[in-house]
Amino acid sequence: MYLQTPTLPQQSLAHCIDAAGRQIPPLWPLASHVAVNPYLGQSQHRLAKTAVQLQRIGAGPVTMPQAYYLERMKSGEITDQDLDDALLASPYPNKPKTLNVLKEALTQSRETAKVLPTVADLAARITGTDWPGIIADRIGNWAAGHFDAGQALWITSSGKTAWSAYKTGAPHDITPEILGLKGFASFIEGAPDSALEAIAQSVERLGMRDDALESYFHQLLLSLGGWAQFARYRLWRAELSNETESTLTDLLAIRLLWEEALYTQFEKDVATQWEATQDAHAAPITPGDPEIIDEIIQEAVERAAQRALADKLAIPREKNDIARPSLQAAFCIDVRSEVFRRALEGIDASIQTLGFAGFFGVAVKHKRFASDVEELRLPVLLNPTVHSCATRQEDAAGDLNARFRARARRAWGRFKLAAVSSFAFVEAMGPVYGVKLVKDSLKATPSSALKDPKPILEPSLDLPSRTRAAETVLRAMSLTSNFARIVLLAGHGASVVNNPHASGLQCGACGGFSGEVNARLLADLLNAGDVRTALVERGINIPDDTVFIAALHNTTTDSILLYDQDVNKPTHVGDLKKIKTWLAAAGKVARTERAIRLPRAANEGAVSSRAHDWAEVRPEWGLAGCKSFIAAPRSRTSGRNLAGEAFLHDYDWQQDSKNGFAVLELILTAPVVVASWISLQYYGSTVAPDVFGAGNKVLHNVVGGIGVFEGNGGLMRSGLPWQSIHDGDQYVHAPLRLTVCIEAPCDAITDILKRHDRVRELFDNRWLHLVTIDQDGRMAWRYAGDLSWQAVS
Repeated sequence: MYLQTPTLPQQSLAHCIDAAGRQIPPLWPLASHVAVNPYLGQSQHRLAKTAVQLQRIGAGPVTMPQAYYLERMKSGEITDQDLDDALLASPYPNKPKTLNVLKEALTQSRETAKVLPTVADLAARITGTDWPGIIADRIGNWAAGHFDAGQALWITSSGKTAWSAYKTGAPHDITPEILGLKGFASFIEGAPDSALEAIAQSVERLGMRDDALESYFHQLLLSLGGWAQFARYRLWRAELSNETESTLTDLLAIRLLWEEALYTQFEKDVATQWEATQDAHAAPITPGDPEIIDEIIQEAVERAAQRALADKLAIPREKNDIARPSLQAAFCIDVRSEVFRRALEGIDASIQTLGFAGFFGVAVKHKRFASDVEELRLPVLLNPTVHSCATRQEDAAGDLNARFRARARRAWGRFKLAAVSSFAFVEAMGPVYGVKLVKDSLKATPSSALKDPKPILEPSLDLPSRTRAAETVLRAMSLTSNFARIVLLAGHGASVVNNPHASGLQCGACGGFSGEVNARLLADLLNAGDVRTALVERGINIPDDTVFIAALHNTTTDSILLYDQDVNKPTHVGDLKKIKTWLAAAGKVARTERAIRLPRAANEGAVSSRAHDWAEVRPEWGLAGCKSFIAAPRSRTSGRNLAGEAFLHDYDWQQDSKNGFAVLELILTAPVVVASWISLQYYGSTVAPDVFGAGNKVLHNVVGGIGVFEGNGGLMRSGLPWQSIHDGDQYVHAPLRLTVCIEAPCDAITDILKRHDRVRELFDNRWLHLVTIDQDGRMAWRYAGDLSWQAVS
């Protein structure tokens, strides 16, 4: 995380900085906003220990209030059996001895967990000045300019490191001195030029104990909100390319500089309390009774949800053996697809749907038509393996014209916002824009990206590479035989307006972009005659009359856009006409179901209009309500109403066993991890909205093109807006850790967990639950941790 090579005494300090920085979750910028597990840095601990660690630095709680669970116990949602099972599974020797003791403990009042003070907190207590708020505001104001990604008209510190830029610019901000921090400008100017040396100097001046450093550094980085998380994102991206990045270290040095300055001025008044605070930071992280009880009751509510899911999966269903499906439609595993898939299958019994990661195995870096911006349309865990663009040689003239128009729009936009011209612009052009506002409010305009020409790989791949890619994807989809005449590859996206977090509603597996590019590239690959011929030798025979067609599922309106223009097949015109009718009917059914949950949606017709309503804070619920991830043949889940709460991935373990369970390994290490990030982001934004939530969407202002302020300043917020998890009266998301259900032998899963420590860590420490299901869809075995399994009663 540092660029220079530290001297030997600094190596231990650098280790503490690095360890603290990795406790911070990354925050992707708004243009490619994806869900992130806010507890990514705590996955080596169980929930109770995480609670102690985070509560003492102000990042708790990690579970809901006691009243939340007591209400569910009273209603019967959580049964005594759930509580008993959770108590039995708890590994702590000092846990309640009996069920009655546990239930009694849940009704006892508790003291609020104490947050350790920073020097800024101690200074605020003795002066009455809100130093933590001032620090957040001044650092946030500077960071907005320094990290700006194109929103600002004036660039403040291009090309400099964060530490260097702060040292240059901050002395000109006299706000701290006006508010009482004497000589702060000179203090900054006298700081070392190296961030690491500055941290060492601050640590020495503060008299820090070595064993308190990591916890203290973690707290200071956490106090920077989204800026520290954005720095963690920059480190994440750098390490994917085997590079390093110093921004987290720089931000820590900046925050420590304020601590050092305040301590220097108020040492006499805060020294005793500061020494006690250091002792508390150095104390072991040991869960007490409240944290252990909270972990047990959280496990109990999750077991209650698993019991309800098991009941649904166990419902007998008649086999529906289709000689040849009239349509196969592959959707993303996203929980929003479950509603549409169920609706589509209900239209005609001969329709088969499949679930697969929405990037369709195409990890692509893409350039849109008339653009040089490279979009990473792939899971953020991966690096791109191919490059594509939407401009062909024959489109060169149109590409150039589009670029001219884009430059003109940018110039016009800057003219509107410039310091002088903006005033005259509002006076002269205000009435004209009234017409545009009305027009935009009445009709949604599809994103121009959806109308781009068919993408092409650049450079193209040779036949062996294309054949391997096609085989890998088809086997991962468990689609190697009995192909329909038309196979839809449906990526997904969302059409919303006036929403800074719009990319968070797009496909997470596509890096926060919609999935049509990946779907179109795969359809083109699978329609290639030479690839199909080569696949025959690999045991996959795609019929000559099978056509793969890319599509895009709009999750806001539940409409499907087909890219049938990419494939010129007059023989399939009749099929397509029928399929479009089916898709339209399924969309109506899906919207009707979704309307029940959406506030103020009287019927299915009211759902689509939310996509272009500028004032709508809940155009759709996104992935709120996600509870489970199921990897099994579709026959295990078809016909069951999973209420848009399950990630559904098609998987045939018997077919995969012939290939050493390669697909199972891929599922556990990629889609499951991505789904856990999504689930835990919703979890964190629900249980700790002040720390891991983005606040009130109505008050959001975009900062730097990166994130949002709640209001006009302060800390950049991360996580989900309150309106994404709450409908104004009650929660729409139940904070549950995801239950992963896989139809596969326990031994095969165990072998994979042995090879992937970070994945095993998620299951061992209960950030995810893992159960196997049998060929009848019944839960059979539960992963108990430490590579052991228990039979499900």
